[in-house]
Amino acid sequence: MTDAEEGTTVTVTSKGQATIPKEFRDKLHIDTPGRVRFVENETGEIVIRPVKRPSEIRGALAAKAEDGEQSATELLREERERDKKKAEEKERRSERDE
Repeated sequence: MTDAEEGTTVTVTSKGQATIPKEFRDKLHIDTPGRVRFVENETGEIVIRPVKRPSEIRGALAAKAEDGEQSATELLREERERDKKKAEEKERRSERDE
């Protein structure tokens, strides 16, 4: 087994806490304080993935909206407007049928 395959051993506290070694935090771009997600892959191995901060996600969403795509707010407004028009049309049909 190579050094890379052997990995790094860390201590788990009685509260289930373990410190992610700095070399891995740097490699995965995990900020401290920060959050990570533990995911089990198909072979049963546990993979650690960084979780982006809401501020990082907002920036990504804003960039997409600037590229000609609609923001989630704009899409929601359009959907509400369509629903409102459908309700008004349904009410007009109901009044005609009476």
